[in-house]
Amino acid sequence: MTSLVGKKAPVFKASAVIGGGEIVTNFSLEQYIGKKDVIFFFYPKDFTFVCPTELHAFQEKLTEFESRGCAVVACSTDTEQSHWGWLQMEKKHGGIKGVTYPVVADTTKTISANYGVLFGDYEVNEHDELVATGPMIAFRGLFLIDKKGNVRHMLINDLPLGRNVDEALRMVDALQFNEANGEVCPANWVKGKEAMKGSHEGVANYLAKH
Repeated sequence: MTSLVGKKAPVFKASAVIGGGEIVTNFSLEQYIGKKDVIFFFYPKDFTFVCPTELHAFQEKLTEFESRGCAVVACSTDTEQSHWGWLQMEKKHGGIKGVTYPVVADTTKTISANYGVLFGDYEVNEHDELVATGPMIAFRGLFLIDKKGNVRHMLINDLPLGRNVDEALRMVDALQFNEANGEVCPANWVKGKEAMKGSHEGVANYLAKH
């Protein structure tokens, strides 16, 4: 797979559920261009086990992302009707009721494929039949897209490995700090900590103090 970092985020239009219950068509990330950074993350399937923990975790931090002018958008290969049903199910029953950010329906699987997170592919067998080589669901991909529509950070986990939402928030902080100050963010940098100038002298000065 070719990395998308530094490239334009693949564009798409698809159905989505917004606000926890409204189904819309032709949802697109292009609405955020020039306005907001975006955390766009994929998850494997509705009505599963690790997935609701992640969706709720992003919801719990949603005000943190929004305070930074960053939108959060989720996506899986399930239908918009499946998303809607899951969004009506109470958390105590394994549902994601209370999630308000958009949940995109990648029913054609083209969004997952274009972002390089589709687990499986289609091929023609010896009987001239189109068959899938995998489950055709999305890995746990996460993409930080800046206001210009460029991918600045990406992370892809295997199906059993849940993500750290605080790390996603940290990457938004790092991107915005770099854009605002021109300084670069060293290992384990968090908002409020010292960064450094992107030069040999800057690195030497930083390492000397740490």
